[in-house]
Amino acid sequence: MTEEIKMYLDDAEESMQKALNHTGIELTKIRAGKASPAMVEDIRVDYYGTPTPISQVANVTTPDARTLMIKPWEKNMLGEINKAIKNSDLGLAPMQEADGIRLNIPALTEQRRRDLVKQVKNETESGKVRIRNVRKDVNDSLKKLLKDGAAEDAIKDAEAKVQKLTDAYIVKVDELLSKKEAEIMTI
Repeated sequence: MTEEIKMYLDDAEESMQKALNHTGIELTKIRAGKASPAMVEDIRVDYYGTPTPISQVANVTTPDARTLMIKPWEKNMLGEINKAIKNSDLGLAPMQEADGIRLNIPALTEQRRRDLVKQVKNETESGKVRIRNVRKDVNDSLKKLLKDGAAEDAIKDAEAKVQKLTDAYIVKVDELLSKKEAEIMTI
């Protein structure tokens, strides 16, 4: 039975790590006044009838902190990429050049910074909820083991370990929040 408990604990840690990683990835998509290729990662372009991420049809670079440069591998994709960026919720005006598209990232206003911090807080709260859901699922599985005849002490110890894991990962999510918040509020 203890091997089964260990398996549940390992699964819990792995799932919590995935939730933390997912939260980190989502936070990189929130712009903090600096240009990042992750900003256009979710934008899809019509590539011969198939919605395709920009990163699969073009090279996205950051020549400086306030500029994104998108250079498609096929010239005929310039118009499609331009249209996809205009239709996205980025709120940026693409400037089409001979061989690519330049996106100038404007400086953030104080109000926009506050809105972004709210967005970051919502995303980190979602991460915490995912971690708590892992805890709930593992605790439910442990309770089933108890009904199947596992030792009550072993189950209680495992639940305590799951709680410690949960607390540790919640702290890591809070660290992500404070780091991103500081990044956004720095002028």
